[in-house]
Formats: sequence, structure tokens, C-alpha cells
Amino acid sequence: MLGFSTTDGGAFGVFAGTAINDTSSVTAAAATWDSMYHLGTATLDKAVTVKLTRTLAIIPITLVLAFWRTRKEEEAEGGKVSFKQVFPFFILFFILASVITTVMTSFFHVPIEFFTPLKELSKFFIVFAMAAIGLNTNIIKLVKTGVKPIFLGLCCWIGITFVSLIMQHFLGIW
Repeated sequence: MLGFSTTDGGAFGVFAGTAINDTSSVTAAAATWDSMYHLGTATLDKAVTVKLTRTLAIIPITLVLAFWRTRKEEEAEGGKVSFKQVFPFFILFFILASVITTVMTSFFHVPIEFFTPLKELSKFFIVFAMAAIGLNTNIIKLVKTGVKPIFLGLCCWIGITFVSLIMQHFLGIW
């Protein structure tokens, strides 16, 4: 598959972590690669590290975009726009959950299994939210929109794949 080494999971792990959008899909793809080529967890470890690094990059990017939007709205409206109005508060909850989990497991030696019910609850809420989005999808509007949005999504996916492979090539990974 694209010439990735079957004796070392590094290249496919980086590819999966950069080119696959969903964390659970990254995990599944990397674990499957490890299983197919008997690599233990080498690919999975690399893929999850890369994906979580990408996920953590959301924090500074979102904060910069919120600040930029506030400035643009202030210029357009000629007045002050509250940063609270444009700040994505899910970022604070994300950071808080990460800090609590890290502190509890690292400093208070709470076993990671303690958080399993919370993980299961979060999975339920994610599935619930996805179902709500799906149930609110207007099929008639979707059909009327045409193939352009789907084609755009496909083009983005292909672009991300090529950028991932090109960066790996320049870094000497692939």
C-alpha cells in the first residue's frame, strides 16, 4: 500500500495520524496495520501520538481565530465586540478535562480505569450528537445542493492525503 514498510509502522502511523480525520478511525486503521503485519503497537503508538498532536493544535488555532474574528467584527461594526461572544468555550472544557485526567492519574495515582465510565458516557453523547445532526439533515435540501459539496469534500480529502505523503517524503519517513 503506497510502499509503506511492513516491518516498521512509523510511516503508516504518521500517514494515518495526519490523513485520517476521526480519532477513532485513526486508531482502527493503525491497529489493523499492526495486526496485519504483527508489529505489536508500533503503528498505533505513532498514529495516536500524531493525531493527538493535531487535536491539541486546535487550541491555539481556535484562540487565534476567535481573537481575529473579534477584531474584524469590531472594525466592521465600529464598536466593541465582547470576546466572550466569539470565544469557543468547548476549548476550556477540553483543557479542563485533560488537566484533571493528567493530574489525577499522574499525581494522585488514580487508575486510568476510573475514567472508563466517563469515556463511555462521552461516547454516548458523541453518538447522540451525531444522530441529532443526522436527524436534522434535510435530505431534500441535500439533494438540491447537488454534488458540489461532496466533490469539495473529496478534493479536500485527496489534498490532505497528498500533503501528508509529500511531508513524509521530505522528512525522509516515506
